[in-house]
Amino acid sequence: MAKIENELPAGTRVDEYTIVQTLGGGGFSIVYLASDSRGEQVVLKEYMPAKIANRDDSHSVIASKESYADRFAHGQRLFFQEAGALGNLKHPNIVNVINFFRANGTVYMVMEYEEGYNLQNYIVRHKGKLSETFILTVFLPLLDGLKTIHENGLLHLDIKPGNIHLRQGASPLLLDFGAVHEMMHTRQFQPNQVVTPGYSPIEQLDPGGYVGPWTDIYAIGATMRTCMAGSPPPPSTKRRERDTMKTALSAFKKNYSASLLEAVDWAMEVDPILRPQNLEQLIEVLNLSAAKLQQASEAS
Repeated sequence: MAKIENELPAGTRVDEYTIVQTLGGGGFSIVYLASDSRGEQVVLKEYMPAKIANRDDSHSVIASKESYADRFAHGQRLFFQEAGALGNLKHPNIVNVINFFRANGTVYMVMEYEEGYNLQNYIVRHKGKLSETFILTVFLPLLDGLKTIHENGLLHLDIKPGNIHLRQGASPLLLDFGAVHEMMHTRQFQPNQVVTPGYSPIEQLDPGGYVGPWTDIYAIGATMRTCMAGSPPPPSTKRRERDTMKTALSAFKKNYSASLLEAVDWAMEVDPILRPQNLEQLIEVLNLSAAKLQQASEAS
């Protein structure tokens, strides 16, 4: 793993937790494996926006410029909001938040630790070409978890292979709700919002974009396609200018059923109005694919 700047060293105490090692990090946070006061392993996520904050000698996180102070404080509020929202969502396929608190001038979220591996790493190792059975085993339960998020008036807005953890038997866990957002028709453009090229649809990139369940659905479609292709789709901005991306139906027809590929293409329509408008529509199509696969398996 590449060195992450500003990480806390192993052995550091944060509240009642002790850092064991750094697991990873992005532009806005650092994730650690830690142990609690009883010696049980947990995942500790620290708000640490690398572009606007530094760590001082006492481990405190501070805005790197005075002009960044408001953005830093706003980001902390959003992070706490994420922790609060997640703490109230209980689903077997959503990461379980067990605590959140303030320390070192920033905020932390504590999540249950579960053995497993990351979908992104799994895709890279296998160069895509993941089986239809595997894809349906992962995405049907994942969509059920996402449905719970949507039913609670929230959007995830950062679904991608790197945010999907796989336990034994490819049982999925949706991670990283750093971009979680209350469902509404439009939103103010935020300069520090999370955007992942290839997975973020066009309405997520437009100021005041009309975001909704269809926004997470695009990211799900792009993630399923990555399981097949081994690499992310082109950014939605390029697709809007000139869409040269082959349909999944034509690109992967030798290895997957038409019903699964049509579902991926439907989810990845550039125009949000042409996509499934809610998860029930996508789940229904994927359930049909799963039923056909089961019938084919029984017949052989």
